[in-house]
Order: sequence, then structure tokens, then C-alpha cells
Amino acid sequence: MTAGSVISVSIGNFGLIVEARGEFTWGLGDRPPQPPLGKDLKQSIIPCRADQMTKTLAALAGLIILVGWSSGCRPKPEWREKTLFVFDTVCDIKLFGTNSQFKAAQKSIKAVFQDIQEKFSPEAEDLSSPLVLELFRRSQRVFEDSDGAFDVTVKPLSRLWGFLHGSEYVPTPAQIHEALDRVGMGKVKDEGSRLRLQPGMGLDWGGIAKGLAVDRAAKALQAHGLPSGFINAGGNLFCWGKNPDGGSWKIGVRHPRQEGFLGVLSISDVGAATSGDYQRYFESEGVRYHHIFNPKTGYPARGKRSVTVIGPEAVVCDALSTALFVSPDPERILKKYPSYGAIIVDEKGRISVLGRRYPFQLDQGNFRVSFHDLYLLPTN
Repeated sequence: MTAGSVISVSIGNFGLIVEARGEFTWGLGDRPPQPPLGKDLKQSIIPCRADQMTKTLAALAGLIILVGWSSGCRPKPEWREKTLFVFDTVCDIKLFGTNSQFKAAQKSIKAVFQDIQEKFSPEAEDLSSPLVLELFRRSQRVFEDSDGAFDVTVKPLSRLWGFLHGSEYVPTPAQIHEALDRVGMGKVKDEGSRLRLQPGMGLDWGGIAKGLAVDRAAKALQAHGLPSGFINAGGNLFCWGKNPDGGSWKIGVRHPRQEGFLGVLSISDVGAATSGDYQRYFESEGVRYHHIFNPKTGYPARGKRSVTVIGPEAVVCDALSTALFVSPDPERILKKYPSYGAIIVDEKGRISVLGRRYPFQLDQGNFRVSFHDLYLLPTN
């Protein structure tokens, strides 16, 4: 017997009489249900001998109780949210599902980020695992498409300027020139099963690894059957399905110089990432020095305050946000990625929207406090 609502079971002259609402597949008796007696009400006579009636009636009664119990106690999906600390960053999640799904989702997120951290943290030395090789090759594509603006071999510069260990200072031109000798994707040899670096080189995955983690975590959550959700790890996010109000997700883009938001994105089933000169920086003699380096000069890139990229994959958004921040010609790069769009604030505070247009509304002074580059706005 399949889904429906049993109204009554009684004993007649020819067998058991069952009345029910809904669509049923009858598993007892030889006769199909009679035509409905009323609105979706069905009656079926199930033939059986007198000595079978008692047993059959008892079995049906048990089935009715079981159906009623299961329909009343089925886990109920609802919106659930939590803040986790993974990959040395705050990770906010908001998901629609049952409690068991939510618990499984948290375990999946932690497992994904743990794996990413082991392979791509500043201390990691993995040069041969399949995931490292895959991400290097994806990085190489963005490197080529951006004319070298995105380069994961800038680790000698990050180390020289003190950003890896929190001891920032302005190095001498001679020190920068020496460090540049150990920078360049072309100096890395891809041997198929491993990467070979020249002495003194190192890979800085900070501009792409979190995007990869967010993509893999989002896929893991959707595999748990969660139809809608949002995950944001340090300004790298992915959202899918509908928000709690049944519409697109409202994402606040942080203002690079003021408290609150520059504007609000309305998106779904895409990722987003921001690179900005306010994220990690120090000032010396009135000059701001940040952590996003121009691989050609060895100095922090100039000309922009923030770049937010939106598109199908968070990992690509992550890499492109750095590439567009560094490049003097971001529009040329985006032409190679037609599914991606960008919101750019230049050094004078001027805003430009490039590439694919995603719904974006400037915040006209109604600023909310934001501690992340991208922030999920509360629903009504």
C-alpha cells in the first residue's frame, strides 16, 4: 500500500472494507478499489475467509498506526545557521534542511577545510598530491589569461615584506630585486606527477585556495540533499537555491574605506570573492602597503582599493579578484571569462562594473557595520 490516508477499516459480509483518501496501491485481496465514493475517497473490499479476517484486520491496524506515526514524526527541514572557525578564518553557513543533515553538513565542511589547509597553508610543502597539481594548473591558466597579474609564486615577496609572519616592513629595492629572481610561474616545472621548484622559491596559495575550499564544501553540502544554502569563508562565498524569503540571496559588499556596505548583490547559484587593500596592510611614512603584490615590480599593486568578482565558481572568483586588482587592464581579462563580472573601486573611490552584469544596488548611505568583505544581509 502506498501513500494515502486510511479513514476506516471494517468487516463486511464478503471481507474487509477499507475506506481511504489519496492514491493507494492495495497489497491485499484480489479486487481493485471501487470508484471513489466522494472527493478522492476510495472504498475497497478485500476478500478473505472468516479465519483470516482477524489476522488481516490486525495487520491493517498496525499499518495504519505505523503510517500515522511516520507522517507525524518525519524530521522537518528548516533554516539553520552556524559560525565555524576553519582554515584560520571565520566560516558562516546558513542551510535549509533537517537537523541530521545540518550535523552531517558541518562535518563535511570541517573535513573539506582541513584537507585544504593541510595542502595549501603557508607551511604546506605538498607538491605532488592530485589536488595540488590540479590547483596549480588552474592557477597557471589565470596567470596566462592575466598576462602574469595572478601568480602563486609570489611567496618570496610575501615573506620578504613580512606578511607571512606578521612582521611587516618596507624592504630595500635591492632586496626586492633579489626576491623577484625567485618569482615566476615559468620557473616552476610541472613534471606530471609533481611540481619542481627552483631553490628559494615557494607557492603562496592565498589568492585561490579559499575559493577552492568554498566550492568543494558547497558541493558536499548539496550532496547531502540541502536544496538551499550559503557558505562564506573570509569573504569567499557560494550560495544556491532560494534565501529564507524565497528570493535571491542579498550579499553586502564591504566599502573599502568606510564602515558598512558599498552596495548589495542579489545572486544565487554563484560564488563571489573580494580582494582589497584594506584586508592586510600596514602604513609607513603615510603610505599604505598591502599584501596583494604586483609580481612584475615586487611592490604592492596600485590603482585600486577593492575588486569583487561574481561567477559560477568561487575558486575562479578568488583568483580573478587578485588578477583584476593587479592588472592595469581588468576589462581585457574578463573578456576571457564571459560568465564572470566584477565591481571595482579604484584608488580615487570611483566605482566601475565590468563583465557580466549581476544585480547590484549601491547603498545610498544606509550603512550597516560589516566585518567581512562579503556579508549575508538578514532577511525580513
